[in-house]
Amino acid sequence: MVTKKIYLKSSAQAISLMGQQDENIRKIERDFGVQIFVRQSAQSGEFSLVVRGPDKKVERALGELDEMRNQNETLPNSILGNKKNTAVSCNTKEEIFITFQGRKILPRSNNQKKYVDAIASYDMVFGIGPAGSGKTYLAVACALRALAVGSVSRIVLTKPVVEAGERLGFLPGDLYDKINPYLKPLYDAFLSMIGSERFRFYREEETVEIVPLAYMRGRTLDNAFLILDEAQNTTLEQMKMFLTRMGTGSKIIVTGDITQIDLENKNNCGLVEAQKLFSKINDIKFIHFQQDDIVRHPLVKKIIMAYGSDNKNIGGKNVQ
Repeated sequence: MVTKKIYLKSSAQAISLMGQQDENIRKIERDFGVQIFVRQSAQSGEFSLVVRGPDKKVERALGELDEMRNQNETLPNSILGNKKNTAVSCNTKEEIFITFQGRKILPRSNNQKKYVDAIASYDMVFGIGPAGSGKTYLAVACALRALAVGSVSRIVLTKPVVEAGERLGFLPGDLYDKINPYLKPLYDAFLSMIGSERFRFYREEETVEIVPLAYMRGRTLDNAFLILDEAQNTTLEQMKMFLTRMGTGSKIIVTGDITQIDLENKNNCGLVEAQKLFSKINDIKFIHFQQDDIVRHPLVKKIIMAYGSDNKNIGGKNVQ
C-alpha cells in the first residue's frame, strides 16, 4: 500500500475534480480500487488529493485525476456561494449529503428544512428540541458538505462530559477510556455517513476532531465547522468559553434539549441562558424542534410524548 498526494490550485479546482456529491472521486475509487481523500491545509489553505492503495493502482488513478484536472481548470465563482463565511449551501429541495453507501440525507420536516437553511445562512445557529429530531445528525451532514466543497478546513465536534447516573471514577480504564463512551454517539453519525476508513483517515489527519468540551479551552479555531452537542449540560462559563473559540471563517452549531438537563444546578444551564442573551441578535439564529420532528423509531416519539404528558422525572432526574 502506498499513499501519494497531488496539489490543487484552488477550491474551485477541488470541486471540479470531485464532481457533484463527490461522484467523480467515488467512480475513480471503484474503477481503480483506491481510496481518495480531499484535504485542505489549516495553515496554508492549500488543497490536495490524497490517493491510497496498491502502487500500480494508485499510479493509474493519479493519471486519471491529472487528465480530469487538465480538462477542468476552473469553475464559476458562483458555485462557491456569495457569502464568504457561509460554510455550506444547502438547498433543501436537494440532498445535503450522500453517504458512502449512496443514501441521500435530506431534511424530513419543516423545522429540519429551516434548520438546514439557517446553517447555510448564519455563522451561529442554535438547534433546540427533543431527542431524535435530527439536530446533530443534520449538522454533521452540513459539516461534511462544507468540508467537501472547501468552505472549511476541519470539523470539530464537542460535548460536555456530564455524569448521568454513573460516576466517571467508577468506570474502568484511563482518562481516554472513561471519556470515550460519552463521545461515541458523535462517532456514529460520521461512521454512518462516510464509513470507518475515511473517518479514520480524517481523524489521523486531524481534519475531524471529536473532543470533550473541557479540551476546547484556550483554543481559537479558524476556518472550522464547530458543533457543540448536548449543550443543555453546559454551565454558563462553559458556554461562554466555547462560543468565544470561534475564529475567522468559522461556523458554530449548538444543539441541545432543555428538558434533559443533567446539571446538579439547573439554573446554571448555559443553553437556557444563551436563549435569553442572544435571542435578539440578528446574526444568531435559533431553531426550535418539536415532537413532530422526531425521526427515530416511531416509538421514540410516543415515549417522549408520554413522559411529557406525565411531566414527571424518574428519581428526580431527567431521562434521555
